Amino acid sequence: MDARLTGIDRQLTLRYLQMHGRRLPAELLDAVAAGEAEILSTARPRLVWRLFDRLPDGSLAGTDFVPAGADVAALLHGCERVVLFAATLGAETEQLLRRAQARDMARAVVLDAAASAAIENVCDNFCADLEARFAPQFLTERYSPGYGDMPLEQQAAFCRVLDTQRRIGLTLSPGGLMLPQKSVTALAGLADSPRPRRARGCEACPARETCAFRKEGTNCGNE
Repeated sequence: MDARLTGIDRQLTLRYLQMHGRRLPAELLDAVAAGEAEILSTARPRLVWRLFDRLPDGSLAGTDFVPAGADVAALLHGCERVVLFAATLGAETEQLLRRAQARDMARAVVLDAAASAAIENVCDNFCADLEARFAPQFLTERYSPGYGDMPLEQQAAFCRVLDTQRRIGLTLSPGGLMLPQKSVTALAGLADSPRPRRARGCEACPARETCAFRKEGTNCGNE
């Protein structure tokens, strides 16, 4: 399964800009549309994933990785298999954002929001592809390091197990944030019956006050 960027949800872009639900002037909407178009033309999404059996102790077969946290344990309860994946918009988008930040911060803010909405689209498409591939099993929601009570430090284990640096050019900063920044790592379980949906997004996350992603102006992908 390949990474697919099929569009950008305008309402999601506006939510990242904290302008969702407001009446906006035409010139601002034009700037948002231009930013989304620029991200769509620049992004080169890439993705890597692996399927693991989940052992009774919660570890993933063939690895020493145990996804940590009560939230993850509850999410994966009853799941015998787990998918780990990492997705990125690529270095091209990172370079575009950095150039904009150096030249025009207003444009950079719009591009950043559009890129955040774009990586969400990539993740949504991949999860839809997973559901189709593994039907009649059901895919749980995805869950990322740094969200809820899953430690951000587990980001390193995701990258190591998935070999993200070699496979898709995704590395970690000394503080554990992903480079390129418009990237997501996540897991999801395969269950025999549909799982209840939980509240998602920064406002529902118990780690929102201490979140390293929010401090850097980005998110963990659980929007």
